[in-house]
Amino acid sequence: MRNWPLGLIVPLQDPTPFSPFAPGNWRQALRRVKTAGYDGVELAITNPARINPDTTKKALESEGLRLLSITTGQAAGLEGLSLASPDERIRRRTIERIEAHMDLARRFGAVVIVGSLRGADGGIKLLTEALRECAKHAPEVRLALEPLNRYESRLVNTVAEALDVIEEVGADNLGILFDTFHTNIEEVLVGEAIRAAEDRLLHVHLADSNRFVPGYGHLDFAQVWDALDAICYQQALVVEALPEPSTEALLNAPARLRGERK
Repeated sequence: MRNWPLGLIVPLQDPTPFSPFAPGNWRQALRRVKTAGYDGVELAITNPARINPDTTKKALESEGLRLLSITTGQAAGLEGLSLASPDERIRRRTIERIEAHMDLARRFGAVVIVGSLRGADGGIKLLTEALRECAKHAPEVRLALEPLNRYESRLVNTVAEALDVIEEVGADNLGILFDTFHTNIEEVLVGEAIRAAEDRLLHVHLADSNRFVPGYGHLDFAQVWDALDAICYQQALVVEALPEPSTEALLNAPARLRGERK
């Protein structure tokens, strides 16, 4: 694997199935992430208003970790937020929540992910309008729209669909998060989908075909590395996998992934 920054998810407020760590022990989690050989973290944050940015910054600096990205989707399940909701009040709350994430991310140069918060259903026009408003809030902060598989959302399942939305929004700071688990379901050729995203690719999530740690399913990651090389990708990779087959496998992922490119 090239020297792409590699990160792991750490929750700050509410548990996530994609991390073995409990929110109450997030500082200890940062230490374990660093010891495991990761370069940074993706923080799972439900509500940025409950985060102390200075405390977070000091904790990251003390461990020598970068804040690569902020994942926002927990608020979809816990609060029912959705950028595509037909209920204007819900849309407004969701837009304001994403904007708060952007305000936090600005301090760290981190990417803000729009995954589940786009909604499982609703109108693509409503989603486009909401994304346009979010993007305008802080043009210097990158927003990454994540194509999700059809079983999790009926809105934006493929890279091609995400590119259509991005073109319609017309904002330079809106791009794509490419998740290998979702795209393995939806794309004909994972490598070609990466090439199609090209310079709109802002962030990558790694998980195998069964959502286990990369290397414990049947996804051919060689095509992922080759495609990222082909488009000269220079952003981060974050392991968003279930801690399966074990937490140890998740923590050992940096050595395993980097060993594939030696």
